[in-house]
Amino acid sequence: MTERLRRLLPSGRKAPEALAPASSRPRQGHNLFEAAADYVAACAEGDPGRAEEAAGRVSPDMLSFGINELACRALLTLARERNQPPSAMARSLLGLREVPAPRHAEDT
Repeated sequence: MTERLRRLLPSGRKAPEALAPASSRPRQGHNLFEAAADYVAACAEGDPGRAEEAAGRVSPDMLSFGINELACRALLTLARERNQPPSAMARSLLGLREVPAPRHAEDT
């Protein structure tokens, strides 16, 4: 009797493929962070073929998001290691001169 009730309930009528473990299915799509990491590393190493292959794994918008996230994390890590503010570290990495801190009227 209990088995008949289970089959009548919507939760008991799952399709056979829904009962299969998720790990048995092949992975769909690509991880945008893997693509971004591979793209940036390939660009840094001067490998345009590998960079192009990595860029083709995800949409341009997603690649841009991944590259931005990688840049932010790398900048924060480097700034912490060098005990500098992220803004100064970013300007230094790009070869820009430091911008002096704005002076407030109270300082004069």
